Amino acid sequence: MTLLCYGRGSGPPPQDLDLVRIPGALSPRALRAGPSPGKPVADAALMAAYVAAQRRRRFDVALAHNVEAALIAIAARPLTRVPVVYVAHTLMAFELATFGPGRLGALLAAAGRGLDRRIARSADGIVALCRPTARQLEPYARAPVAVIPPGLDPEPDPEPAAVARVCERVGVEASRFALYAGNLDRYQDLAELDRAARRIPEVPVVVATHAAKRATEGALRIVRFASPQEVRALTFAAGVAVLPRRRPGGFPVKLLNYMEARRAIVARSEVAEGLEHDRSAWLLDTGGSDAELAGAIRALLADRGRAERLGRAARAHLEAQHGWSGLARRTLEVAEDAARRRR
Repeated sequence: MTLLCYGRGSGPPPQDLDLVRIPGALSPRALRAGPSPGKPVADAALMAAYVAAQRRRRFDVALAHNVEAALIAIAARPLTRVPVVYVAHTLMAFELATFGPGRLGALLAAAGRGLDRRIARSADGIVALCRPTARQLEPYARAPVAVIPPGLDPEPDPEPAAVARVCERVGVEASRFALYAGNLDRYQDLAELDRAARRIPEVPVVVATHAAKRATEGALRIVRFASPQEVRALTFAAGVAVLPRRRPGGFPVKLLNYMEARRAIVARSEVAEGLEHDRSAWLLDTGGSDAELAGAIRALLADRGRAERLGRAARAHLEAQHGWSGLARRTLEVAEDAARRRR
């Protein structure tokens, strides 16, 4: 297994990983989601590194994660002759418009749909992280579309002292606040979380992120963390874990973190795939209002027994459905099938 990536990243890679990086000078300065001025140069360098690596290693198949990697692997396929399995993390039809000005929304959405369809038609295999993505890609795919969500193998809970320290830093009481943990991109619909927070001023609504620039954003309390361990400790302290995102098409990794921490989750039904309303989460319709979001947060914080029941069920769902061993085996089966059909 060889990983090809940009020359910048966070944290040391596993020692047994065969890693090929492009030069740091050619890599984007910021690794945020969406288009950026540095990415075309970086992607061209990544394609060159991929072609060179293939000549040395002779890959059997390329697992191309997200749109840029799929475009690189497909464009290089005449040179590499390597089948491409597209791992679809999201749908550009829904997400691309969130990275541009509102007046260009319709144009960007159309461009996103075109990208989704082009890659689906060109890939030798497709792994969709959720069913909404599979439903959108299947009409255009020339290869089978497998639905395989991301995985997380639970680790030991953080020490109580670590949880207490991070609560003190943020200025919240354990189990008495709502938490969103993740990036601040527009497709996360944090403006709606802000409107919900204004309806429940008695509840601290904390946004834990690696990218915050300000301490507050409307009614939200935004806290920047450099350490994933601190965010994890804060997640274990939350009374409610919230995912306001409306746009389907991906499987937010933060959901796995919420499940690991046994938190009561409030999310949209089409985004929190696999969870069930009032059994393993509190699910809202995609069209539900910010008032309903606020009401769910308030109700769960007021009913500790219900919140704990939902949190335990969410953790059980994680352990049953998101173990890496089974998911990795299914992914390799898709890769092997793509290689056979390409031959």
